[in-house]
Amino acid sequence: MSTKMRAVLVKGGAGTADDLYVGEYDKPVPKKGEVLVKIKAAGVNRMDVYQRIRGAVPLPHINKDILGVEFAGTVEGIGEGVSDHKIGDEVFSLVSGAAYAEYITVRSSLVMPKPPHLSFVEAASIPEVWFTAYQAVVLIGGITKGKSILVHGGASGVGVAANQIARFLGAKYVFTTAGSDEKVKFLLSIKEGPTHAINYKTQDFAEEIDRVTNGEGVDIVIDLVGKDYLTRNIKVLKMEGRLVLIAMQSGSVASEFDFAPVAMKRLRIEGSTLRTRSPEYQDDLARRFVKELLPDFTAEKGQEPLLKTYIYKTYPFEKAGDAHKDIEANKNSGKLVLVVE
Repeated sequence: MSTKMRAVLVKGGAGTADDLYVGEYDKPVPKKGEVLVKIKAAGVNRMDVYQRIRGAVPLPHINKDILGVEFAGTVEGIGEGVSDHKIGDEVFSLVSGAAYAEYITVRSSLVMPKPPHLSFVEAASIPEVWFTAYQAVVLIGGITKGKSILVHGGASGVGVAANQIARFLGAKYVFTTAGSDEKVKFLLSIKEGPTHAINYKTQDFAEEIDRVTNGEGVDIVIDLVGKDYLTRNIKVLKMEGRLVLIAMQSGSVASEFDFAPVAMKRLRIEGSTLRTRSPEYQDDLARRFVKELLPDFTAEKGQEPLLKTYIYKTYPFEKAGDAHKDIEANKNSGKLVLVVE
């Protein structure tokens, strides 16, 4: 049996999308409590782009050579002490890296059974964005029935998931922003999608929310933009509202920011990442997702599921660079997925 596998690597350890290539790498061996999975599909995320540009992530549990944080495939090896999975099981999972490869080892406790009706591509598109959205909207944002929310980056993988979770859990208003009329139309077509979609290039989201809510605003803002939206995010939040920062695409330093509204409205601002969370936290998140949301990705024959993953485009394993170029150009409405064959 070969001790090598193919993986998507970066020339020189960091670089442009054109520096991604398929090369040979050591095939991992499952340790105690781990399973070995033959990967069929791997999700592509903006964090992969950041790692590719910046190089190795300075965390010991993250593979410095291979990108990718979510995948779907079949179990091919079982480590010592594993009893909850067997050879041949179809699974999907979130990982801290190394998913752009033919094989991967992962903690058995983090591996989820793939629902039979979901393809490997669909399953691979779920963990990173749905876990992130669930964490932001529910665990930190505290969404409950009747509350209102604003989700920025609505057509991104996380945005599509966050909009559905908020609507599914009974939000009164679900506002979201996107960068084109085409994306706005796509978002409004989602069954459990936003109640209002705003083209941020032609409309001021703060003015639109003020108009629709008669000045009431929203309880929660999920933001991945950062400094360019900070003042308006604070403006649209109600008393004791929550701003959840999950990324800062426009930058992280906001000069001359007025903190008075934060104090006067008793706002809570909280940042969150998922990749740096403890194994125990991630395992618990996986269990909660499987129990509370995964069943609603299924439906009776002939019916639409309440929750759905939306695939923008799939790419052959060797075309990972094209996927990165598309995500950098903000072309996607939904998820981009690599097909590993």
